[in-house]
Formats: sequence, structure tokens, C-alpha cells
Amino acid sequence: MATSTPEPPGPPAHPVYVIGGGPGGLAVAACLRARGVRAVVLEKSDAVGASWRGHYARLRLHTTRRLSGLPGLRMPRSFGRWVARADVVRYLETYAEHHELEIVTGVEVFRVERDGTEWILHATGGRRLTGRAVVVATGYNHTPRLPDWPGLDAYEGELSHALGYRTPEPYAGKDVLVVGVGNTGAEIAADLAEGGARRVRLAMRTVPHLVRRSTAGWPAQRSAVLVRRLPVPLVDLLGKALARVAAPDLSAYGLPRPDTGLATRQRAGAVPVQDVGLVAALRSGKVEIVAAVDDLAGPEVVLADGSRITPDAVIAATGYRRALEPLLGHLGVLDDRGHPVVRGARCPREAPGLYFTGFVNPLSGMLRELALDAERIARRIARTGGSAAGRG
Repeated sequence: MATSTPEPPGPPAHPVYVIGGGPGGLAVAACLRARGVRAVVLEKSDAVGASWRGHYARLRLHTTRRLSGLPGLRMPRSFGRWVARADVVRYLETYAEHHELEIVTGVEVFRVERDGTEWILHATGGRRLTGRAVVVATGYNHTPRLPDWPGLDAYEGELSHALGYRTPEPYAGKDVLVVGVGNTGAEIAADLAEGGARRVRLAMRTVPHLVRRSTAGWPAQRSAVLVRRLPVPLVDLLGKALARVAAPDLSAYGLPRPDTGLATRQRAGAVPVQDVGLVAALRSGKVEIVAAVDDLAGPEVVLADGSRITPDAVIAATGYRRALEPLLGHLGVLDDRGHPVVRGARCPREAPGLYFTGFVNPLSGMLRELALDAERIARRIARTGGSAAGRG
């Protein structure tokens, strides 16, 4: 990591506030500290890496250990190639200690305002904090999202979001419907099938791209890194060709090949599903693909093909919202989906000194992107004093 001379003596400058103590926030704070810029991380929970602590037990990184470390500290080789959730948490704790980061836990920021050349943060306990710049790193998976299904409020069955799923034991012997064929839904379905659920159905609205985590020892992430700057149509063609060789045709099991390109789909926010057990579960009949959920009617779930089922439990792997509107909606820095209009080392024109990291989910890997963002943001803040204007 690059270093620079600490800030000169004189009246202490206001710190840079980093909102969020996940990997993105910690990485930015470490890179700023290496450049002599004081950064204070504000984390609303009682420890760093809160979202990783809450993920299901079997989760492992879908990116390799070597390409998932944050600036200034590699992940230990003992973690293996595909790092387990618990080891990611250990790594984040060690990372904060290694870089001696200034972290304040139990503080939630509710609103950010611009005051001349400074930023005012309104936080827990009536705090009013003044910063020279603000980095928003509250995370891609922030607030659980349930679709607005008709009958949702009156549904009589057991319904939970995937955020609350930990292990398959509570579902042993049960008929479970998992809604959503993203990485989370696919992995939870496989976990339930392996963990003793009596029946597992996976409701699908859009056919996902299914990829192997590695092929002949070559990780899918490295391919994504190589093609990340190629034109979308070309990546779509390459992805289609690779799928014919490396991904099985599961049409007989209700999972046909998608009719849109891999990169085109990713630009719309849908990343490929990495196979960590779903293919085997489908082939063995332990997981069944069913139509999307259209309605909830009393104890029944109505599917898009008109069929009605009565599962013992429904787990909605239906994604998350960024939930930035209360914090920043008044600043004009969000698009019509509630996503930041810019990210990384660029600031919105209307808000010089405001930065965002962790609000994309690239094919090349979230942690790798966070590490790159951290270096760029810290470099820009150190060079400009935090108030970089414009989009450049």
C-alpha cells in the first residue's frame, strides 16, 4: 500500500468519516491512514463485518483467497482457496487491528448534509459530526427485500427472508420452498437438500447463468478479470461458448440455458450463479425447479403456472435494497433505483467530497473491486483534501 507524509502540524483537520465497518469501509480507512489522513469508521452494529457475521453457515467466498484480500494485508494461506464465512470475519477483525483503524461501533448515521466545504453527519444519540469528506460503505446487501406479493400480509404460512437462514437443521423433514435462483437461493436450496429437508422446491422467474466455480483448476473469477473491459456483446459470446463446454445442460431438470448474454444480464444487476451443490441436487431429484411465485392465498402459494402448493416454510432469497434514500435522498446523488449515480473515486457534481464504495457486484469479484476502490478513493482524498469536485 502506498504511503505519504502525514498532514502538517496546525489546527487539526476534520476527519474523513467512513460509514460502514464492512470490508469496503475498512479498506478505505486503511488506505487513508497509510496516506496520513485521519479516517473514522462509524459502524452501527457492535463489531466490524456485521453482514458477514449474519450469513448462513456454509457460505464460502466465490472468489479465490489470492484475489480477495484487502490492501495491506493478505488473507492467510491456511484459509484455503475458497474462504469460509467465519474466516472472512476473522480476517476483517485482524485487518482492523493490523492497520490500527479508528472504529466507533454502535453509531448509526441517519442523515448526511453538505455545509459549505464540510459535511455534517447526524447520528445516534443526537451526535452532530463534522467531516472533511464522507465515504458511504453501507453495503450492497443492506436491507432485506420481499416482493410485494398479493396476499403477503395475510399469508398464513411460515415465511422468512434468506437473511435469517443459518443452517438446515430447523427444516429437517419439512417441505420448503426457496424463492429466487440467485447465488443465495441456489446455495440455500442445496444446503436444505443435503441437510435433511423432506422436499425442496426452488421458484424461478428468470433463468440464471450457471457457471462452475473453477474448471480444470482455473477459477471463473480469473476469466471475469480478463474480460472485464471487453465490449459487452463480445463477453456475451465468450460466455455462451464457455457455457457449452463447462456448464451442463439442465433443461431436463427445469433449468434451461438463458436466452440473454452473461454480461448483458450482469449489467442489469444479475450475477451468474456459481454451482456449489445445485447441479448435483437437481440431478438427484433433491431440488425441484418450479414457476415463480405470483400470489399468496391463505396457507397456499400460487405459482405463475397456476399451480398451488402448501409448503411448510417459504424462504425468500429475493435480494436486498441499498436503502440510501433516508441518508442521502435529499442530496440528488441517487438514481431512480436508489443507487449512487457515481462510485469509487468520483464524486457527484452536486456533492464534492462524497464517495461511494461497494454498490456494484462485478463479475470480477466484490472484494477485489472494494480493494481497488479503496486505493483510488484514498488517493483522491489525500490529493484534494477530500473536496474533489465533479465526476472526473
